Amino acid sequence: TMTKTNNNKELALHGGEKLISRKFQKYNSIGKEEVQAAKQVIESGVLSQFIAEWGKDFLGGPKVKEFERKCESYFGVKHAVTVNSWTSGLIAAVGAVGIEPGDEIIVTPWTMTATATAIVHWNAIPVFADIDPETFNIDPVSVIKNISPYTKAIMAVDIFGQSADIDRLRSICDEYDLKLIVDSAQSPGAMYKGKFAGTLGDVGGYSLNYHKHIHTGEGGILVTDDDLIAERLQLIRNHAEAVVSGKGSADLTNMIGHNFRLGEIESAIGIEQLNKLDGFIASRQKTAKRLSKGLSELHGLKTPVIKPDLTHVFYVYGMVLNIKELGVSRDRIFEALAAEGIEGLMPGYVNVHLLPMYQEKQAYGSSGFPWSSDICHREVKYEPGVCPVAEALQSESFLGFEMCLHDLRDDEIDLIIEAFKKVWSKLSELKN
Repeated sequence: TMTKTNNNKELALHGGEKLISRKFQKYNSIGKEEVQAAKQVIESGVLSQFIAEWGKDFLGGPKVKEFERKCESYFGVKHAVTVNSWTSGLIAAVGAVGIEPGDEIIVTPWTMTATATAIVHWNAIPVFADIDPETFNIDPVSVIKNISPYTKAIMAVDIFGQSADIDRLRSICDEYDLKLIVDSAQSPGAMYKGKFAGTLGDVGGYSLNYHKHIHTGEGGILVTDDDLIAERLQLIRNHAEAVVSGKGSADLTNMIGHNFRLGEIESAIGIEQLNKLDGFIASRQKTAKRLSKGLSELHGLKTPVIKPDLTHVFYVYGMVLNIKELGVSRDRIFEALAAEGIEGLMPGYVNVHLLPMYQEKQAYGSSGFPWSSDICHREVKYEPGVCPVAEALQSESFLGFEMCLHDLRDDEIDLIIEAFKKVWSKLSELKN
């Protein structure tokens, strides 16, 4: 059998032959439908139709509107608002819920930096809560510990493809009168108790950039059932300050304009990608299931946990190593697996609170604004130790596998499993 022969084979890290010698097919979800859709837009000559004044083109061109209506119907929401990136989407979301300078928003450290930067953008203060060791999503218990009189919102992130614990977060928001913003950048199409992840906050949404499930190059989709928030998202997206008088908006809170507008070509591609989303998700789930089955008998390795009534769309396949049990460091195991030819492994993820901006408390200008200013109500701590679970996973035990990097066939998934088994059969050799 294959496993037996592996046991006699030298690890590639120690000069043996690597198990995976060829490159796998890169993930490319763009097909002839997208090419055709983009071509029609180019031939129409209308690449964008946004105008920064109140009138028929304030909301953009025909493809932007069509894509938004299709998103509303797919995700089952009242309003979808497209933007030119999910970073823009997060900035618009924080502004639209009426955050004031100095307000605190509780956020997870396990996320792409833009999640927290969108808070700083409005001169609000990110407060980092710890994460759940099984789902890697924000931990409601830690959220409660981090609430202060200045907390105005929770920003949950549905990391890696699975929704955060929305019911518990929602009840915290209700109790403390907070807004709930949900960053589902990595989880379009994931289900939470029969509803779509990202649709269960006051505002949420998805990323469309190139290594995501739905890919339009750059882009994002905001979703909300709140009419007022939707209107404010549209204003922030398209030069609010130039539009409010024509529109007759009396509330000027955060009506600072940006150009966060998505183009017609991206929207046309997005429509085709949305049609394929169910298929993309099914294929990731099938890959994950095969991986979990193949890796299940390896001791000291925990495969992704899917919570009851939730689905996981596997942007990242997140594993946790029991370093004590294995007697080998995560980084050493990562090196050995990478040497066998597995691409897309991530030794750890990120801890946003440990980035220089938070460690030095310096964002706008050079004097530590907003933390050093009068708008900041108290000293918020960012030093190592504030998120012990996230920090330990990052430095010691988390091993991720990027699921949107390749289009994996069954035999290729099996090769990855064999490479893991080979490394596990030689753990004793990795101990020093």
